[in-house]
Amino acid sequence: MLKPSIEDFHSLGLMVGTVVAAEPNTGARKAALKLWIDIGGPDVVQASAQITDRYDPAAVVGRQVVVVTGFDAMRVGGFRSDVLVVGALTPDGVVLLRPDDAVEPGTAIA
Repeated sequence: MLKPSIEDFHSLGLMVGTVVAAEPNTGARKAALKLWIDIGGPDVVQASAQITDRYDPAAVVGRQVVVVTGFDAMRVGGFRSDVLVVGALTPDGVVLLRPDDAVEPGTAIA
């Protein structure tokens, strides 16, 4: 198995974003939400996240989340996904990661 290098890790970005809109991703094979996330740039990014075990769309709008950038965009159920939303895998579903205090969208994770 090829191990990623520290350079590989540094080529990705970890930052905080704020969910500005959410709806079910009915085209996805596994239950997911479509998320539109403000990461501080001129454009809002999109993500499809399998978080429906613990979250409904209304519960995530306005919530800050941690995202990974630097991947090529992919399609999930016909929806463009620009970033990966980070969460902890639990027996009850994904628990989204977020900062303890509100920070500006686009704040880097150190």
